[in-house]
Amino acid sequence: MGYYYYYVVLMMMVVWGSQRCDGFGTFGFNIHHRYSDPVKGILDLRGLPEKGSIDYYAAMAHRDLLFHGRKLAAVTSAPLTFVGGNDTYQLNALGHLFYANVSVGSPSLRFLVALDTGSDLFWLPCDCIQCVRGLQTTSGQVDFNIYSPSNSTTSSKVSCNSTFCGQCSLNTCPYYDEYLSNNTSSFGLLVEDVLHLTTDDSQLKAVDAQITFGCGIVQTGLFLDGGAPNGLFGLGMKNISVPSILANQGLAANSFSMCFGPDGIGRISFGDKGSSEQGETPFNLGQSHPTYNISITQITVEKNVTDLCFTAIFDSGTSFTYLNDPAYSVITEGFNSQAKEKRHPPDSQIPFEYCYDLSANQKTFETASLNLTMKGGKQFPVTHPIEIIDMQGQGYIYCVAVVKSGDINIIGQNFMTGYHIIFDCERMVLGWESSNCEYISPNLDCVSK
Repeated sequence: MGYYYYYVVLMMMVVWGSQRCDGFGTFGFNIHHRYSDPVKGILDLRGLPEKGSIDYYAAMAHRDLLFHGRKLAAVTSAPLTFVGGNDTYQLNALGHLFYANVSVGSPSLRFLVALDTGSDLFWLPCDCIQCVRGLQTTSGQVDFNIYSPSNSTTSSKVSCNSTFCGQCSLNTCPYYDEYLSNNTSSFGLLVEDVLHLTTDDSQLKAVDAQITFGCGIVQTGLFLDGGAPNGLFGLGMKNISVPSILANQGLAANSFSMCFGPDGIGRISFGDKGSSEQGETPFNLGQSHPTYNISITQITVEKNVTDLCFTAIFDSGTSFTYLNDPAYSVITEGFNSQAKEKRHPPDSQIPFEYCYDLSANQKTFETASLNLTMKGGKQFPVTHPIEIIDMQGQGYIYCVAVVKSGDINIIGQNFMTGYHIIFDCERMVLGWESSNCEYISPNLDCVSK
């Protein structure tokens, strides 16, 4: 029987501070949860639910639904509500889970951009007709930088013969990116400019990478409600993504890693190909829109082994893990059979179906272990399958943090916690290695300007 000792920590992560970029070396940024104080200081509009509260988990699940549109529409049989009937939270403003404060152009401007492994293009608000120029927070107005090609001496238009230019109109290359969320899109022109990076060696050498990105003139949907208030940093598989462009320029390998520590501090590193000790499984290719999709062949809950084969997307931008049957039932019913605590009654306010009551002053509890076998035979032990919820004056419960999906299977950030995850597009493999991310500097600065 595996023992799990938990304290209530689940923070949404933001990236800050460039660290390294070398010729086939790596460069990176520290990442911090969306709920970190510096991030909330910039992105909060009217406050958010307390971390670990029942409102918090309902809001996070609702955020996942918003960002995945109809794909997770059947995630719950009842609409998510809030304790006391309070439905006034600015849920759209929860935005993406991860952000980076990146520096672009000459003179350089900083942009607090959302990181997204599910999209490819890097775009910034640019000579906007419709975009977010700032947010009114509890501490005052926060104004965002707006990019303008005419104000950067290193900016240039993307030529019509560029491989990135699908069509050309009046010597400009337009782009239009539509996202899964209803009526969420970004429209504008493709431009080139420098992305300022710093090597991660003792010399801390400055490197200016020539990047193609979107000059976002019009944003719609969630992007106007705080989903990506100051731009979006695409981390997908296509050639237009930042990791691919850096690789094509010979600055780094076409691979990046994300590390999720149990204390909420993490890191993204471009060019990181992992180590010889890591577990690996191949990406499933041949999709119309390539994603970080892998195959799972076996689920082990404690000592109960179930052979089944299904595909799932590793998405660091999704809060929780969403699974279809039979995988969902194998995991949740497996945990239920091992649980010693009384099962909590069904509650539409809680996004998780299998929850258990903790007695007063109970500090530890015993749960089943969970292990996923990936295609190729490597094991992926899930270190954090449980979440503790504060019932706000009515004690605590713990839940199996898996939600029943209406369509696609998604391995979310909660299952990646405690791992160094490698997204390797050169070898087309997902890698993982246990890590507490203790090598990460706890730099929590997060300033828009």
